[in-house]
Amino acid sequence: MREWTKEEKYRILKDADEIAGMREGIAASKYRQTFHIQPPTGLLNDPNGFIYHDGNWHLFYQWCPWGAIHGMKHWYHTVSKDLVNWKNLGVAIKPDTEYDNKGAYSGSAYPLDDEIYLFYSGNHRDPDWTRISYTCIAKLEDNGTISKPDKPIFAPSPLFSSDQRDPKIIYNEELKKYFILIGARTHDGRGSAIVYESDELLSNWQYKGELKVPGFSDFGGMWECPAIEHIGDKDVFIFCPQHLKLPGRGETTNHNGYIIGKMDWESLTFTPEGSFHVLDFGFDSYAAECATKLDDNGKAVLVAWMGLPDSVYPTDEEEWSGCLTLARELTIRNRRLIQTPLPQLSILREEEMERTEGELPPVCEMEIDIPEDMDKDEYNFRLFMDKEGHGGINIHFDKDKSMFTVDRSGLTKKINPDQGEVREHTIENPLTHLRIFIDKSSVEIFVNDGDAVFTSRVFPTEAEHNFRLPESVKCRIWKLKPSVVDDFVI
Repeated sequence: MREWTKEEKYRILKDADEIAGMREGIAASKYRQTFHIQPPTGLLNDPNGFIYHDGNWHLFYQWCPWGAIHGMKHWYHTVSKDLVNWKNLGVAIKPDTEYDNKGAYSGSAYPLDDEIYLFYSGNHRDPDWTRISYTCIAKLEDNGTISKPDKPIFAPSPLFSSDQRDPKIIYNEELKKYFILIGARTHDGRGSAIVYESDELLSNWQYKGELKVPGFSDFGGMWECPAIEHIGDKDVFIFCPQHLKLPGRGETTNHNGYIIGKMDWESLTFTPEGSFHVLDFGFDSYAAECATKLDDNGKAVLVAWMGLPDSVYPTDEEEWSGCLTLARELTIRNRRLIQTPLPQLSILREEEMERTEGELPPVCEMEIDIPEDMDKDEYNFRLFMDKEGHGGINIHFDKDKSMFTVDRSGLTKKINPDQGEVREHTIENPLTHLRIFIDKSSVEIFVNDGDAVFTSRVFPTEAEHNFRLPESVKCRIWKLKPSVVDDFVI
């Protein structure tokens, strides 16, 4: 792998010509996605500023244009009318001030007086590389450009370490107050979230205190991307605890999950009604972002980074990495957060076929129904095998243990094997249904209409395009058409 200097990694992109040569090779990659948002070059990570406004869904993401590296982060802007078809609009936030001189880090969006304001972490570094994380604001102008005030809205709290980032803007109708939730780490190394409040969106922000979550005062070493969403009649605390291992998650120490409970904004206490649950049980899902404002139907919608910190992927050598998950609708069922594919995804369907083995279309949707009277103790669903039936991904269900397992150890191109090549989760209901979305380098598996979701990157070779399902299941397969315009827009 290439060694990067700080000077190479931490540059502001000034002109598309600087990366045009790189783009030519990337556009020809066989692993470029067709219905997932992906970067024009370089690295994509956290989704940011997800919001519905004036008939459009705006979605930004962290972008380092120079290569598959976590260097100088910009915000890249995409837009959609339907959450399925996405168009590139180019760079939104550039790290071009004193307060974000080494990156415009993650954040959220909020509308005011028919304008969209973007809240983000300004990653400032002193000459000795000391970090100061400022909370900054930018206005998205009607012509797509960005304007910034002269100063950030507040500096980091000295009560916590320098790891303070990812502001989530929240408005509480009852109190008529705005709140900003920020991921943090205490000086003694505990993951935490801190809260600021104001009567006004753009000014008068005051530090209010640390979020209290009884039973989770020592849970991981950093809480990234915290958010509190109201779904149905419940509050949901979504966050990314780092530096801990969880059952069924292999050796990875980066997780995305949630707690269902009740939030009291006056006491800054989130009271759990249960335990911490992993949001996505696959190998590659992190930094989930819920839309701040929704369309007239009021559905809660989530999208996440299809990747993990401290991970590498086969396309890194091609100077690009990362994509976002499909947008998903959120509901609560049996004290669990349920993610289901959006109904409008059906507009991507083209040719349909029914079969349980053979060649797997490289871009497709599979819908598998398992008969309730199917007399088997274990089921194996094999994807990305070679013609002889070897290798690939094995999806396994143990009926007696109610254990659902995804094993990608059979793939030729290994993906972070040091983090473990098996992910598993116990599902509460009998296995009756699978819905699987396959793109050029990803697979998203929805179990029982949202009982569990397994999202993973895959990079099959030319020989790995066959599948085999158990006898007696019913499988419908649709080839899918592209929905993301992969234009080189800077």
